[in-house]
Amino acid sequence: MPAVDADPRLADLISVRDWLRYGVSRFRGAGLVFGHGTSTALDEAAFLILSALDLPIDELEPWLDCRLTAGERARVAGLIDARVSTRKPAPYLVNRAYIRGRDFYVDERVIVPRSYIGELLDGELATVVPDPDAVTSVLDLCTGSGCLAILAALTYPNAIIDAVDLSADALAVAQRNVAGYGLEDRVTLQQSDLFAALGSRKYDLIISNPPYVSAEAVAAFPPEYQAEPVMAHAGGDDGLDLVRRILAEAGRHLERDGVLVVEVGTGLDILEEEFPQLPFLWLETEDSSGEVFALTAAELQAAQQPEGRGRKR
Repeated sequence: MPAVDADPRLADLISVRDWLRYGVSRFRGAGLVFGHGTSTALDEAAFLILSALDLPIDELEPWLDCRLTAGERARVAGLIDARVSTRKPAPYLVNRAYIRGRDFYVDERVIVPRSYIGELLDGELATVVPDPDAVTSVLDLCTGSGCLAILAALTYPNAIIDAVDLSADALAVAQRNVAGYGLEDRVTLQQSDLFAALGSRKYDLIISNPPYVSAEAVAAFPPEYQAEPVMAHAGGDDGLDLVRRILAEAGRHLERDGVLVVEVGTGLDILEEEFPQLPFLWLETEDSSGEVFALTAAELQAAQQPEGRGRKR
């Protein structure tokens, strides 16, 4: 850890407010890129400082004028310096990410969770799944850290959750999070290439935040995004290779009244042009528009009929 008292830049930084100002200046000067739970240098600095002090990350104001001990100052200085020198996303530095106020363990084996589906599970998904108690089975495709599977288990109290991922490393992280929430009896983790290992199982709800970044965008990633597993981002030339596979197979794995919900980033125009027979319902969140779609089992199955096949691009 930095010897804060020996560094003239740091010796006079005593309060949370002092360190916040210092962190913002360092981050702005370094040209850091955000987007892993925060969107500004101020929010990023606050997240790291509050995490270092083991304080609630959504309560900055009460602590601004608190004086830090020498050990606390060293921890804060170390995190700020690591964020600038490594360019790793802040959640990797503290092994913690948050969705809708719930915390999850993360490290470099998984993408930092930030799916809009997390917000939808917090209430807005009621537009397509009106009765949470009626949901008895959920599949989370490309589960990563397991956060969406866990949120689904908390949202649908009567549901058994299957959560699959191709990455054994990601599943190890997901297992840690499932155990942390005490949900081992309701969330089953399985290594699978999408539906491949699921046999004929069917679900009331399938959710997925699959890799959906185009090859061109992946190649242009800043260091913060390069720090994440590339397989968690890369979705082929236009980003939608896995989404197409999900659309082709999901209908066979949904119960009669089941629903598919998939996050696709900026793929709306491509999907609507390629699949004109599918009546995509685009779900809105606080920070997104047209990035998550919902389709029913009946809609997907109708599209599989010979006369309903999509055009090839």
